Amino acid sequence: MNYDHIGQMITIKIAEYGDNTALRYKIGDGWASLTYREFGEKITNLACAMIQSGVKKGDSVGIYSANRYEWAVSDFACILVGAISVPIYATNTLDQAKYIIQDAGIKLIYVGNLEQYTNLATIHKDGDPLEVVCYDPAMEIDTTFATYFRDYLNVQDQEDLIKEMNLRSGKIKTDDVTTIIYTSGTTGHPKGVMLSHGNLFHQFECVDANFSVSHEDVSLCFLPLSHVYERMWSYYVYLKGAIQTYLEDPKQVIETMQEVKPTAMVSVPRLYEKIYAAVMNSQESASPIKRFLFKKAIETGTTYNNLFFRKQEIPSGLALKYKILDKLVLSKVRAVVGGDKNFFSAGGAPLDKSIEEFFLACGLLICQGYGLTETSPMISYNTPENFKFGTVGKLVPNCEVRIAENGEIQARGPQIMKGYFNNPEATAESIVDGWFKTGDVGEFDEDGFLKITDRIKDLIITSGGKNIAPQNIEKLIGKDFFIEQIIAIGDKRNFVSALIVPAFESLEAWAHKKKIQFQDNEELIAHPHVIEFFKERIEAQSQKLAQYETIKKFKLMAKPFTQEGGEITPTLKLKRKQINEKFKTLIDAMYHKQEP
Repeated sequence: MNYDHIGQMITIKIAEYGDNTALRYKIGDGWASLTYREFGEKITNLACAMIQSGVKKGDSVGIYSANRYEWAVSDFACILVGAISVPIYATNTLDQAKYIIQDAGIKLIYVGNLEQYTNLATIHKDGDPLEVVCYDPAMEIDTTFATYFRDYLNVQDQEDLIKEMNLRSGKIKTDDVTTIIYTSGTTGHPKGVMLSHGNLFHQFECVDANFSVSHEDVSLCFLPLSHVYERMWSYYVYLKGAIQTYLEDPKQVIETMQEVKPTAMVSVPRLYEKIYAAVMNSQESASPIKRFLFKKAIETGTTYNNLFFRKQEIPSGLALKYKILDKLVLSKVRAVVGGDKNFFSAGGAPLDKSIEEFFLACGLLICQGYGLTETSPMISYNTPENFKFGTVGKLVPNCEVRIAENGEIQARGPQIMKGYFNNPEATAESIVDGWFKTGDVGEFDEDGFLKITDRIKDLIITSGGKNIAPQNIEKLIGKDFFIEQIIAIGDKRNFVSALIVPAFESLEAWAHKKKIQFQDNEELIAHPHVIEFFKERIEAQSQKLAQYETIKKFKLMAKPFTQEGGEITPTLKLKRKQINEKFKTLIDAMYHKQEP
């Protein structure tokens, strides 16, 4: 990359793409937009305001908000004044936000909604003085420590402030820290991952090497910008002069995709699992002719698109058959996600091979990759030119991986973080002789594609000595339309059990059809017909599991696992230890009174 830092990169792109649309954001039922020039003016204005308010080079500045265009303005402004942006997940609780604010030494923080503002007001009053800037002008705030974003932007002597901004920007080096991203650890306090401009430039080069993105592309930003995956991709969208669309509420992603029609975007497997489950569930009640057509369309689409995406010759008879079935069936699946895509990307958790194959049959390629916050994030990826389902692809350019004796994946390359902020012990423990210890277990296949089998800490070892990967079980069973969350249990036990949170909206609709009477979720999940229904669905989804991996007993849960309850991380990863401790009585009950 011919840039010294990301601030310089965005400045050049603003000049290059001027009147092109840079971004869109929702206002009421409609969409507003900013050009690259307008985006640049807002970034410059905020950078000046930050200098005016006393922000120094190297200061940590917090962003505690859901996705919105002001998030990106704040981030780029931080970079241009030499500050370090520290995102806090919009869903983080008071205690989680407080820990990050104290650990990173945050004094100035941008905030999105009333709930987040209330948390900051409590932290401020408890003795951690904060300067809070609120994006939402409709919020009621205490002006002794909080300011509205629009008012904060009022600056005096802008000419002098711009000179200062340019002076600071000119001194930023590629190896300087861009951001500190706190990992949503499944155990203990989160750790602040320090990523440099150089770390991120390496990732842009990796995307450039194997993906085609241009100023004609549209992206939908629905994963949290506080997550490295969406953050890196969003920078890249602007690098290519494309359009970024900001979605504040990720629950609205499917309907928004139909509105925005993104051509390329990143996602986590849960989105694809939900779409797949909904389509498959609709087939259960479809007429015989519709089921027949769907089956034929998937079979034809699989053959056709495997040839098409691998740029191989397609027989004319197959092309004609595909054209008909695509119009009748497959195009309707693509319409659910807003039409054709150059590519989808998946990361953050494993995606089941059958779902990848289903989407390809429908003409949608999902390129699954692998990495961590500490690796900026990519270590490996599938690409449009080189993909193999059931794997996380081949190594990205200029990256090395070795498999340790215990099966752990260890990586070395320009994308490895500078270290954990304020935590040299954890840094020394995780990076040894330049090799970063991922904590993931994996292997390379005969073609050089990487497979992840599990997390070292997550492996279940049964009392019979069987090593079981719970993520594999959860991935297979969890793709069911009626299952929202699942955790496999079994460490030091003699069989695998599970706690399952149903997809209650779908389950209630099914129960009404079956004329099952219930007052609330508790009564619904206790009904014998419901328990039997889930038993059958679990068995149907367990065909690919070894006998010792299958779920022998399960307990349906009336309430979902939540971040507030301490059961999941902001990135929706299960906190296994905490769940095992919190629901110990429930779990123990499944291992008593065993059938012979």
